[in-house]
Amino acid sequence: MEDLSIIVGVIGNIISVLMFLSPTGTFWRIFRRKSTEDFDSLPYICTFLNSSLWTYYGIIKPGAILVATVNSFGVLVETIFIVMFLIYAPSKMKARTGILVSIIDVGFLAAAILVTQLLMKGDVRIDVVGFLGAGLNIIMYGSPLGIMKTVVTTKSVEFMPFFLSLFMFLNGGVWTFYAYLVKDIILGIPNGTGFLLGTAQLLLYAIYRDKKPSKSTSDGLEGGSGWQHEPLLQSSSQAQPQGVNDP
Repeated sequence: MEDLSIIVGVIGNIISVLMFLSPTGTFWRIFRRKSTEDFDSLPYICTFLNSSLWTYYGIIKPGAILVATVNSFGVLVETIFIVMFLIYAPSKMKARTGILVSIIDVGFLAAAILVTQLLMKGDVRIDVVGFLGAGLNIIMYGSPLGIMKTVVTTKSVEFMPFFLSLFMFLNGGVWTFYAYLVKDIILGIPNGTGFLLGTAQLLLYAIYRDKKPSKSTSDGLEGGSGWQHEPLLQSSSQAQPQGVNDP
């Protein structure tokens, strides 16, 4: 059973790495155009916090090194993405990004580490950090709900990237299985949620993939909701954040 959990964990690491790298195309576009355009930095800031919490969880929990390794990679990737926002974003977005990073990725993260280190011990510390990461994971996994509504409304998957949905499904499924093998319910709940939402997205894709939105509906979306400018993590994406995600 232990050997199986290691194999599943390694597979989960590979899939999570692919999810972390999924916005690379977006950031290559930002680099080429030297502008973040209408993309929002918040999903990447939240994914940085999420990855940091799970890295901390993997370090303090015995036998959870595979959780720590993949999320430490996520911290590195999200740092690069956030730095690109600080370089290429318009002045207003740049200032907003700096403030959010200071509050969420520095202030909140530092407070979480200090409080759990100074005031908690053993399993209590592990559980609190795990619940913080799980809560944030569920929120990030829930970000595609708006896109799923758009798919049903427009009867088109134009605004829901297939590979992002596929990786979300695979990532959630593999890490849920891993959580079952190592008997880690804190890891299982958020990833089980991601697996179910990923399944729902793939079902929607199967239903609507050959359908085209009506011109009036498409025009209404282009003029109003601006899905074409959504950050990949949120439309992915974990993002994701939709990004996000990872264990």
